[in-house]
Amino acid sequence: MESRVCLLPDRGVLKLAGTETAGLLQRLVTNSVLDIPAGDSRFSALLSPQGKVLFDFFVTPLPEGAEAGFYFDCVRDQAGALAQKLNLHKLRAKVNISDMSDALGVAAALDAPPPAIEGAVVYRDLRAQGMGWRVIAPRSALAAAADADESAYEARRVALGVPRGGRDFAYGDAFVQDVNLDQLNGVDFKKGCYVGQEVVARVHHRQSAKKRIVQFSFEGAAPAPGTEIAAGGPPLGQVGSTADGKGLAMIRLDRLEDARAAGAVVRAGETPIAVVPPA
Repeated sequence: MESRVCLLPDRGVLKLAGTETAGLLQRLVTNSVLDIPAGDSRFSALLSPQGKVLFDFFVTPLPEGAEAGFYFDCVRDQAGALAQKLNLHKLRAKVNISDMSDALGVAAALDAPPPAIEGAVVYRDLRAQGMGWRVIAPRSALAAAADADESAYEARRVALGVPRGGRDFAYGDAFVQDVNLDQLNGVDFKKGCYVGQEVVARVHHRQSAKKRIVQFSFEGAAPAPGTEIAAGGPPLGQVGSTADGKGLAMIRLDRLEDARAAGAVVRAGETPIAVVPPA
């Protein structure tokens, strides 16, 4: 099967190099960066002390190996702020943090590993089965290899229920469970302490998440992002991403359960939608 390679212009790349990089990240981020197999990555996040998601990103070893350091595949508009935050935390750790976003870009390969691309690092996107592979490479090489529009990647993402920060939730305003980071292989509950870990663990063990990003389907024109979702009572949430008759929305779980129990029609604005309850 040939791969469809989609350039992702909103993504940037940080390079974290040095012998103490893995140890620093183990103390900071939600997922373990130890023993990442070749060709894999770890989806992870850096949280506030209150447990809210400030940044999310993929961590994958440098071509020289994990002992040399890692690439971060992150939101390009956040790359500078993320580098600054990491530098605040590193103290005297032997870690050099560089924003490589002008030189390196990110692409997604949807259906099969991508063809050979000069200078590329290829790794699996493990957030959901079917998300395919991702590629970090020089921007010129990625532009030459891209043979599909970003909309193909967006449709795949929405169909598989994978949220996108800045579109389906606001950074700094949502907890790990709100954005399903725990269900997207983005949290290691056995790795020990990291910034915000106590809040994440408490919600996990008490099963007390109040909101989740859920999938919904609709017919006709897509409701606009930000459209209020309701079922005749208090608002349930609002529309995020949509593509090909499917969408994502952050929903209050208690209100959704009340609406389902009452047999109420859930609508995004005036558009009836069918909400898929969270697992």
